Amino acid sequence: MMNLIFVGIISLAIACNTPVSHQNVKNADSTEMTDDSLIATTPIPPTADTTTLGGIWYLQPVLPSDTGAGNSPTLNISVSERTFTGNTGCNRMRGTFELTDTSIVFNQNMITTKMACPGYNENAFIKSLFRVNKYKFDQGVLVLMFETTELSRWTRKLEKPSRINKT
Repeated sequence: MMNLIFVGIISLAIACNTPVSHQNVKNADSTEMTDDSLIATTPIPPTADTTTLGGIWYLQPVLPSDTGAGNSPTLNISVSERTFTGNTGCNRMRGTFELTDTSIVFNQNMITTKMACPGYNENAFIKSLFRVNKYKFDQGVLVLMFETTELSRWTRKLEKPSRINKT
């Protein structure tokens, strides 16, 4: 009797570990579905996640001066490494940050290239970045804040910088 129970348990364990690929599945209405039809109905997640901090973000310009050098500032955030790279709108930048569920603080020992960009106030952008101590998501937009004051908004989609006509 014990041998029969043992064989039953082994058979059940083997059946539970059988891969489900190439099996047919019955719906509640007794129609047969194949793996291919299951794949076709599985929703595909969006490629640009707008609910996590990691990845590439582009500044949503508010003033023409936000993209005065002709480039959009970017942040490429690596949450696992607590590092970021990007562009100030003029120069490339790289640094580290501290993070909690709702707070982010960029380390002031950031490294930047030193290209000159006449007409662009890069120092204002960098000072604003160093003031950040909180973040939130607002309908897929990353909002960087100082306490309750919104400092900048970032999106996953690059927006073309507006050009000022000088006539």
